[in-house]
Amino acid sequence: MTVDDDPGVSRAIARDLRRRYGASHRIVRAESGETALEALNELKLRGDQVAVILADHRMPDMNGIEFLEQAMDIFPSARRVLLTAYADTNAAIDAINVVDLDHYLLKPWDPPEEKFYPVLDDLLAAWRASDHRTVTSIKIIGHRWSARSSQVRDFLARNQVPYRWYSSDEPEGQRLLAAAGQDGTRLPVLITSDGTPLVEPDVHDLATWAGLATEPTTDFYDLVVIGGGPAGLGAAVYGASEGLRTVLVERSATGGQAGQSSRIENYLGFPDGVSGAQLTDRARRQAAKFGAEILTAREVTGLETSGAARVIRFSDGTAIAARSVILATGVSYRQLPAEGADSLAGCGVYYGSALTEAASCEGHDVYIVGGANSAGQAAMHLSHTAKSVTLLVRGPSLAASMSHYLIQQIEQTPNIQVRCHTVVDSVQGTDHLKQLTLRDTETGQSETVETHWLFVFIGAAPLTGWLGDTVQRDARGFILAGPDLTPDGSAPDSWELDRAPYHLETSIPGVFVAGDARAESAKRVASAVGEGAMAVMLVHRYLEQS
Repeated sequence: MTVDDDPGVSRAIARDLRRRYGASHRIVRAESGETALEALNELKLRGDQVAVILADHRMPDMNGIEFLEQAMDIFPSARRVLLTAYADTNAAIDAINVVDLDHYLLKPWDPPEEKFYPVLDDLLAAWRASDHRTVTSIKIIGHRWSARSSQVRDFLARNQVPYRWYSSDEPEGQRLLAAAGQDGTRLPVLITSDGTPLVEPDVHDLATWAGLATEPTTDFYDLVVIGGGPAGLGAAVYGASEGLRTVLVERSATGGQAGQSSRIENYLGFPDGVSGAQLTDRARRQAAKFGAEILTAREVTGLETSGAARVIRFSDGTAIAARSVILATGVSYRQLPAEGADSLAGCGVYYGSALTEAASCEGHDVYIVGGANSAGQAAMHLSHTAKSVTLLVRGPSLAASMSHYLIQQIEQTPNIQVRCHTVVDSVQGTDHLKQLTLRDTETGQSETVETHWLFVFIGAAPLTGWLGDTVQRDARGFILAGPDLTPDGSAPDSWELDRAPYHLETSIPGVFVAGDARAESAKRVASAVGEGAMAVMLVHRYLEQS
């Protein structure tokens, strides 16, 4: 893909590309960032791959860096090249930080055999060697207010599997259902690129079809990481890069709660921010580059000790073992304690699905429950298309739980309103959400508002229930580790070693915890990644003494 607003230059670039690569690649040319993004989206829906994107920097309306930043979300594996004049070298250097630029080329580059083709040859070789699985375009037919349809869309989106959505009550959706031999009573229906219909597919079926690994390649590892959020991905990268045979097990999609964020602006090294999907994709590719296995749609149900081995049991009855384990299961949003909320989950009431549902909220009034960063990031993202966004905050202000930069952005966004001292008492609707009953906790006054959209970002419930009494947890279910296991200076009763537990080590030797699932953790992306790396260092120390 080449993008340049000068028609003559655009044709010359395409000519040079076709001369060398036309026999093996399709050359797509655009003369503006907007038309190029449209073309990229069409290629994505068809399941095509884009190997290299070349963009001129000085384009009107949308410059090359702005274009490449959006193009990254569509084809994150594509190699990115900025075309600059001599005066634009500073912009090219900035782009290395903003869009993870692979190369910048100074115009003109005659002769191309010396100054152009060698660069492209290297970029194509790197792209072929990278983790870019072939993606294919699929179709999903479902109902707008179907909880299962929402779950399928969310799973595919978070795993970066492209799809096209068709409503079952619209003509095209009905035609597709008829072609698949379905009457619409069982939804959603997923039609693969080869025309095979999957009716009400479960998560494992979706993962298998999408080409995501679901089965381990062996039954014994040096390190098993349970959970694919920032802490788990950080642990997988560092474990695999340091020579440990590592497998990461994730029940849904890598990225965790952070992977659903539309924009993370306070993560080190990204001055212009980075989306959760971008950060997750880079981390996942980095872990795979070092040889870590990543299993998706595998639910862990048990942890056992068998001599020096730690045994991980799955919901299907199978198991793997390892010399060490890192628990990075993270947290989930707490259920909204409002009458009627449970019955409308996925039908207007959503937990952390703002990215998936954002397009459907265009022109509507949207409500968000929560006052932390995840709620603020969702509010900013939804404000681009929604008529209005209202943040419902139980406390007196956002200052106690939200980063200052987000509060400033919200204050400067005219269609975002913050209502403090406000809770949702009940939600109303039959097949989908129609109304909310809100209550002011100071005055006690109630108010009913009309809306089809409620996004919930409250609390942090640790995903540790499956552990039972295997490792020690606090009263809220968070895992105790290191000094928290020895508040009086003595080790837990079950501790059999003559040393105290390491800093992130749980009550089972060789089993560590990192990230949000740990008691008293910081609940920030950067700290979770750091804990994942630190846990690997402690794993090495444990293995050396075992």
